Amino acid sequence: MIKHILLICACIATLFSCKKEVKDKNEKLNVVTTTSMITDLVKNIGGDLIEVNGLMGSGVDPHLYKASEGDVSKLINADVVFYNGLHLEGKLVEVFKKMAHQDTKTIAIGESIDKNTLIGSDYFASNYDPHIWFDVANWKIITTFVIDQLKTIDPKNAEAFASNGKIYLDQLDKLETTLKNTINTLPIEKRILVTAHDAFSYFGKAYDFEVVGLQGLSTATEAGVQDVQKLANFIIDNKVKAIFVESSVPKRTIEALQAAVTSKNHQVTIGGTLFSDALGNPNTKEGTYIGMFEYNVTTIINALK
Repeated sequence: MIKHILLICACIATLFSCKKEVKDKNEKLNVVTTTSMITDLVKNIGGDLIEVNGLMGSGVDPHLYKASEGDVSKLINADVVFYNGLHLEGKLVEVFKKMAHQDTKTIAIGESIDKNTLIGSDYFASNYDPHIWFDVANWKIITTFVIDQLKTIDPKNAEAFASNGKIYLDQLDKLETTLKNTINTLPIEKRILVTAHDAFSYFGKAYDFEVVGLQGLSTATEAGVQDVQKLANFIIDNKVKAIFVESSVPKRTIEALQAAVTSKNHQVTIGGTLFSDALGNPNTKEGTYIGMFEYNVTTIINALK
């Protein structure tokens, strides 16, 4: 992995000498984004006024992501790169830091969140859980931050960015109300969310769920036999009705957990597949941040009722 990153950094350093230095004033701003959540956000704000190229598509795990040759080309031609930060993208952060010294603006959206509100984590070098998008309140802060960044970088379209951003923020307000109304139909004592890895801590904190992930915060660490058995006992003791697969994590870990519960003469169902580190397929409801969140909450509530 380290050799792979060093090679990408070397390619970027070499190819930057070929990058066009003068940008036509009428040419669209070229924006590169990492996760599909960020891609969706930037598209909502920028609309047709900017060109957005996402590196990670549906089902892609950012914890384990390795940049391709095509990604290097996208990064070289970018005017600005928006990434999550808080070490969600792992070693790719080194690439972004290299780019910052090569005349390309790189922006970590996680830096817009007050560190006093972040959830601590020993799994990441940042010492914080990077799954910040699972609290809509965080996403609204990030949206305002991205609006301001785009207005500064591309001032000729500042008014349109502000207008688009206002529309999107209103949609996030409605989303927050919808989610809370749906979640309030599930009694507090049933709000235990067991998933493949612990990506939902911000969700749990915001919406009163106890969240337990089999693999911890990062999918880079594998769950062991003892982890599976310990969680199986937790499920039995707390009468958890359903557990959940994640779209960006192999389902074998949750299937092993279900088998461990069954071996103890108890039953737990797999309540469905949740979107955690990536959105659903493009051109579907789940392919948007708002649609993904609504789908996740509906799936969770229906399975745990």
